[in-house]
Amino acid sequence: MDFSLTEEQLAIRQAARDFARQECLPGVIERDEKQQLPREQLLKLADLGFMGMMVSPEYGGAGMDTVSYVLAMEEISKIDASVSVAMSVNNSLVCWGLQAYGTPAQKENYLRHLAAGKKDGALYIGAFLLSEPEAGSDATSQRTTAVEKGDHYVLNGMKNWITNGHSASVYLVMAQTNAAKGSKGINAFIIEKNTRGIVVGAKENKLGIRGSDTHSIGFNDVIIPKENRIGEDGFGFQFAMKTLSGGRIGIASQALGIASGAYELSVKYAKERKSFGTEIRNHQIIQFKLADMATRIEAARLLCLKAAKDKDLGLDYAISSSMAKVFSSETAMWTTTEAIQIHGGYGYVKEYHVERLMRDAKITQIYEGTSEVQRIVISRSILK
Repeated sequence: MDFSLTEEQLAIRQAARDFARQECLPGVIERDEKQQLPREQLLKLADLGFMGMMVSPEYGGAGMDTVSYVLAMEEISKIDASVSVAMSVNNSLVCWGLQAYGTPAQKENYLRHLAAGKKDGALYIGAFLLSEPEAGSDATSQRTTAVEKGDHYVLNGMKNWITNGHSASVYLVMAQTNAAKGSKGINAFIIEKNTRGIVVGAKENKLGIRGSDTHSIGFNDVIIPKENRIGEDGFGFQFAMKTLSGGRIGIASQALGIASGAYELSVKYAKERKSFGTEIRNHQIIQFKLADMATRIEAARLLCLKAAKDKDLGLDYAISSSMAKVFSSETAMWTTTEAIQIHGGYGYVKEYHVERLMRDAKITQIYEGTSEVQRIVISRSILK
């Protein structure tokens, strides 16, 4: 197998690395403490073309492949996962879903601006609204309803844990239209955030990715034109599952980046910190920790690239994306915990960054499908 990267992919990785160090690192601790949306960083990402990386140039996207997206996600996640999660949702869940299943009018009206990440100079990104208070891992149990009324639907319900909930301009919303049909009665809709009847709840006070804005979104008799439905009637659940498979590649890459960032900080610290008269890199226990980190991270990276390559080749990537996500997220949690151990007391304070990376790592085991759900997906493919 050929694991080499093209010159273009290497250039994209370097651009993402430079951006993360120059634009994301300054103020990252303060943004985390203040739970401040990295709006300025997202606008600059848009200028790089990173908010619509895989969208066709026909609709204003960068036309890059999924491998390039994985490389960029890893580099940005090393520094600030709050930036990368907004980038991931806009790329993987919103832009990809609209490009794959939207009508020409939907692509022209929404995808073009989402791929640019801007509209009239202001941030323009999307959010993916599937989770509900009683529909997390069990996404079929949708309580949000969309009642058909002639040329429109009337939407009522509540969504929660919505990344980009306040900052998004466009929502992709899954809702139950015909409960008797179960998952085949679910539809997906495009809704503009400023539509009458939408209520954005308070920002969640989270353990990690604190700069990312996570909100509950309520719908009170929201009118949705029929032309804003994505796909045929009843396609909503399939749309959500197909879109999430690609989203898992993004979150796997985010987890990989968090782990890589913690590892790089640990190597640097091991070369500088002295204990018992020598740098701690000379102690075998530290050497072993770093060796295990490097090995697990490399395995996670290869899984992420495998899933990305499967997607680029048009192969079924549902299993490879689940494998990449479960392994990378658990690698991130393990690596960041070990990074704090290597740093000792310094790892427990904010200025050394690793405690934030550990807090950020935890969510990668939960959102866009928990580790338990990934294992269900994988085991079903084994046992079918």
